[in-house]
Amino acid sequence: MFLDFVKIYIKSGDGGNGCISFRREKYVPRGGPNGGDGGDGGDIVFVASSELSTLIDLRYKQHYRARKGAHGQGGDKTGKNGEDMFIRVPCGSVIRDFETGEILAELLNNGEKVVLLKGGSGGKGNTHFKTSTNRAPRIAQDGKKGEERTIEIELKLIADCGLVGFPNAGKSTLISKISAAKPKIADYPFTTLVPNLGIVRYKDYESFVVADIPGIIKGASDGKGLGIQFLKHIERTSILLFMVDATQIPEGSKELITQYKVLLKELTNYSEKLINKPKILCFTKIDAIETKLKERLVKYKGQVDSVAISSITGENIEKLKTMIYKKIKEYKV
Repeated sequence: MFLDFVKIYIKSGDGGNGCISFRREKYVPRGGPNGGDGGDGGDIVFVASSELSTLIDLRYKQHYRARKGAHGQGGDKTGKNGEDMFIRVPCGSVIRDFETGEILAELLNNGEKVVLLKGGSGGKGNTHFKTSTNRAPRIAQDGKKGEERTIEIELKLIADCGLVGFPNAGKSTLISKISAAKPKIADYPFTTLVPNLGIVRYKDYESFVVADIPGIIKGASDGKGLGIQFLKHIERTSILLFMVDATQIPEGSKELITQYKVLLKELTNYSEKLINKPKILCFTKIDAIETKLKERLVKYKGQVDSVAISSITGENIEKLKTMIYKKIKEYKV
C-alpha cells in the first residue's frame, strides 16, 4: 500500500534526576556528598532509507517516545543515558510542525540523519553543590523534561524524469517497457492510482529513475481527478516527459499539441517551478494511427524537443531513452 502523508506524535526522553547521597564508610568520618548525576534522555532521530518507498509503517504506530535517562546513584555513579529513538522514513520525506506548518527537516539522501528532538539533560547530583560553607548539601537537580511535538511527514518521490499525461496516455506501459517496474496496465482511465518508480538502464553502466504518476485531467489544479494529490511527486524531478496519446488527435487536425498545452496549463497553475524544468514532448501509440499522421508526428518540430514512439512495437524507444538521459545530464551540469 502506498502512503505519502502521515501525522505522528514524538517525544524525546526525560533526563534522570541527580542523586543526594553521602559517603558512609568505616574510618571515613564526614565523607561528604557523593551523589551521581542523572543520565540524559534519548533523542528522536529521523533517518532516510532508500529501502523504503512509502510511509505506511508510520500509519500503524503513531506515538514515538525515546527512553528516559536513569537517575544518578550514590558513590558518584552517573545514571545511564536513555536510548535514542530512530525513525526510518523514505528518501524525499519532508517533516513539518503540525501546528505551525514550519518545515523542520528534509531528508533526501540515503543514510541522512537529523536529530529532531533532543533528550532532556540529566540533573546534577549533590556533589556539585558542596562549598566551603556547605559541606553537606542536601540538594540535587531534577532532570530536564524531554521535548514533545506533533508532526506531519509528507513524501515527495525523488526521480530524474517525471511522466506527465492524461489518463491512458501510455505512461505505465512505457515504464514497464524501459524498466523492471510492473505497474497495473488496463484500457480504462485511472488504472494508475499511486505513483510508480522505475530504474532505467542506459547503455552499459548508466541509469536513471523515472516516476509515473496518476493521469492528470483538465482542472486537476483545482482538485479534479487524482492528479493534484500526486503532482508533488514530480516537484523534485530533473526533467518532465509530457506524453500525448496520438490516437486522441482528431484526424486531419492542424493542432497536434492541444493535450500538451492543457497539461502545461495545469502544471503552471499548480506550481510555476515545474514549468522551468527541461521538457520533452512524447507522442505515444503511433502504431495505432494512420501513416500520414504518424509521419507528421515523427517530423514535428516545435519549441520543445519531441519524439514519437510505440511502446508496443518498440519504435523509437531507444531514441527516447537517449533524449531523456542527455536532458538529465544537461540539467545536472
